[in-house]
Amino acid sequence: MNDRASVAAVGYADVEAAASRLEGVAHRTPVATSSQFDALTGAQVFFKCENLQRMGAFKFRGAYNALSQLGADERRRGVVAFSSGNHAQAVALAGRLLGVPAVIVMPADAPTVKVAATRGYGAEVVFYDRAAGQSREEVAKRISAERGATVVPPFDHPWVIAGQGTAAKELFEDVGPLDLLLTPCGGAGLLSGSAIAAARLSPGIRVIGVEPAAGDDVQRSFRAKSKQHIAVPDTIADGARTQSPGDFTLPLVLEHVHDIVTVTDAEIVEAMRFLWERMKLVVEPTGALAAAAVLKGRVEVRDRRVGVILSGGNVDLKAVATLFA
Repeated sequence: MNDRASVAAVGYADVEAAASRLEGVAHRTPVATSSQFDALTGAQVFFKCENLQRMGAFKFRGAYNALSQLGADERRRGVVAFSSGNHAQAVALAGRLLGVPAVIVMPADAPTVKVAATRGYGAEVVFYDRAAGQSREEVAKRISAERGATVVPPFDHPWVIAGQGTAAKELFEDVGPLDLLLTPCGGAGLLSGSAIAAARLSPGIRVIGVEPAAGDDVQRSFRAKSKQHIAVPDTIADGARTQSPGDFTLPLVLEHVHDIVTVTDAEIVEAMRFLWERMKLVVEPTGALAAAAVLKGRVEVRDRRVGVILSGGNVDLKAVATLFA
C-alpha cells in the first residue's frame, strides 16, 4: 500500500469488489426520511445513515477493504494509521477482526470518546502535537520504518476510496436514481468513492461535496484544478480538518464531482439539532455537513430527489451539550 506508483486508479469495479469483501461484515445501514425536512427544503431527501455503521462511521468500509487485501506477511507486521478519530477506530476494529496489529497516530486534542474507542478496539495509540506543527504523516512513517508496518492512509488510497464508495452504492440500490447526492468532505475519500458509484448507478446525477467554511481546502483545489494547502482548520467538524486533498482523491473529484460548497459551524450545529431532535439520529458535526448544506440552501434542491450521507455519529456528549446550549 505504500508504493502508490504500483496502484491502479480506482474505478467502479473496485467499488463492487469492496462491496463483496464487506458483505456480512459491514452493516448495510438504513436510509431515513423526514417529512419535516422535506417540507423545509421542498425536496425528497434520503439520508444514508452511516452514523449507524460499525464503530459509528463510514470509515469502517474503507479500512476493512484495505486491510483485507494485505498479504500474510503484511498482516503479521501490522499496520499504522493516522487519524483524528473515525479512521483510527475503523482501522483498529478492522485490525481486530482480521487479526492485524494496529498502531494509530492521533492528535493530542482528539475527542476523548474517539481515543477511548480506538483503544477499546485493541489498537496502540501514539499521540502527536498538531498545534506545535508536528506532522502525523511523518510520525506514521517513522513507526512504519521501525516496525515494518504498512501505512493505511485515512482517505488517499484506492482501496480506502473503493470501500467508502460502497455506502453510496447501497443508497442507490435501496432508493433508485437521484438528482443530487451530497456527502461530507474532509480529504475527499468518501466523496470520491461516492461519485464513482453515482456515475455508474445514477447517470445524470450531480454530486456535491460539503466542507466546513474554515476548512475549504478541497473547494479551493476544485476551483484551482490543482492541490491547494491551508492551515489546520479551526472547526467543530473534527473529521474535516484536512489541509489538502490527496493525490488520488483530487483527480477523482475533478473528474466526477460537480461542485464543492461550504457551511459554517453555526449551520452545522443547526443541522445537528434537527437530526437529533426531529429524526432521533445521533450525528457528529462532520457527519452533518451535507445535511446542513441542504437545510441552508447551499444547493438548489426544490422538487428534486436528493441523497445525503450522514457520515458518522461519534460524539463527545459533553461537547455536544455545549454546542446545543
